[in-house]
Amino acid sequence: MAYCPNCGAEAQGSFCIKCGASLGASAPSGQPQYQAQAPAAAPAQAGLADNVAGALCYLAGLITGIIFLVVAPFSTNRAVRFHAFQSIFLHVGLIALWVVFIFLSMVLHYIPVLGAMLSLLISLGLGFGFFLVWLYMMFQTYSGKKVVLPIIGPMAEKQANA
Repeated sequence: MAYCPNCGAEAQGSFCIKCGASLGASAPSGQPQYQAQAPAAAPAQAGLADNVAGALCYLAGLITGIIFLVVAPFSTNRAVRFHAFQSIFLHVGLIALWVVFIFLSMVLHYIPVLGAMLSLLISLGLGFGFFLVWLYMMFQTYSGKKVVLPIIGPMAEKQANA
């Protein structure tokens, strides 16, 4: 009886039925002599490459950032953790800016026409600016580039390496 040197299964003929390895002349008969192979380094964890997982961290901000910090294969990957923390910090910063803007808007509404116009311009500028930063971060991360934002980037790196 011949055994496959690759997987240890019983083999008939010159190829293993289970794994397809060639048995050739080196197929020993008797005891199986296959060796346990180390698992191959998977380029994608849980079906997602690092760049895709990093880009998805920015998709819904706080929600996807927290999800990628909690889900097992990504919670140990430093690159994905960095993007998750940076996404969370970016969206927390946006929320803080919106709170400041709301108070500023209340004050600006006491100025009859100019206040409403300034409030509208600031709102549009803040919303469009954040939208552009959000798209830029997703695109650059998907492209495999690591963009470290000025204030929150170093904080995210610290948290990702902790």
